[in-house]
Amino acid sequence: MDKKSVISSVGLPIAAAALGSVATASGTKSRWYQELEKPPFQPPALAFPIAWSVLYAQSAVGSGMAQAHLDEAGRREYRRKLALNMALNAGWCWSFFRGRQVGGSVLVAGALAASTADLARTAAKADRRAGAFLVPYAAWTGFATVLNGAIWRRNR
Repeated sequence: MDKKSVISSVGLPIAAAALGSVATASGTKSRWYQELEKPPFQPPALAFPIAWSVLYAQSAVGSGMAQAHLDEAGRREYRRKLALNMALNAGWCWSFFRGRQVGGSVLVAGALAASTADLARTAAKADRRAGAFLVPYAAWTGFATVLNGAIWRRNR
């Protein structure tokens, strides 16, 4: 695997995790967040850091595997999609927790879910196993969009 593939596959998820955690850490402790009415299907707070750690790791592995099976043009396109995806990922944290834009965050979450589904599809076209690593991330971002929408509906 080439150097750019390794850097993008590992570095972009780490950057998204770091940037997102800055907004999320203080946001989840804020009075504003604590007072939001949440739906009954909201997972316990402990589930989020565990799930995201696993999903970022799977994204890194799947992205590395996918890029190993792509030609140079395919790797450039994949890196572009991955960069957009991770920007949306971190951006959601800032929109929701720091910006407190619950309704606007639904749009960011939806864009993230669509981007993640496309990333998984692109990875699977390169290597079926690579795509399989990204399926849980796509499922989680879809669930997160539904959860964000439910929070928005309860708190308009």
